[in-house]
Amino acid sequence: MDVLTLKNINADPGTAVPLKTIFGKKGISGDFRMGTVTISPGKRVPLAGVSNHAENEYSIILKGSIVTETIGKTYRVSAGEATFIPAGQEHIAYNDGTEDCEIVWVLVG
Repeated sequence: MDVLTLKNINADPGTAVPLKTIFGKKGISGDFRMGTVTISPGKRVPLAGVSNHAENEYSIILKGSIVTETIGKTYRVSAGEATFIPAGQEHIAYNDGTEDCEIVWVLVG
């Protein structure tokens, strides 16, 4: 078992927002990454264009809310809610609120 203290994990280099990968694994069953991200008011992920990756994305909103757009649909997702975005589906997220949005995310592929 591994136990990590989140505040001691440094942000991944080259990310527009404080994105922190907590755990990651490559294996015969596919790739797995888990982390946190804080999206401040007025910030967008990614900064330009869309996110699109080969893994399924699962997220749990811990604090605040964000707006997510994918395949022509717009969703407001708030603390206490979870999302699933299938592999290959283009998406963006932005914080149009007044407080930070804290998210735990998992990529599985």
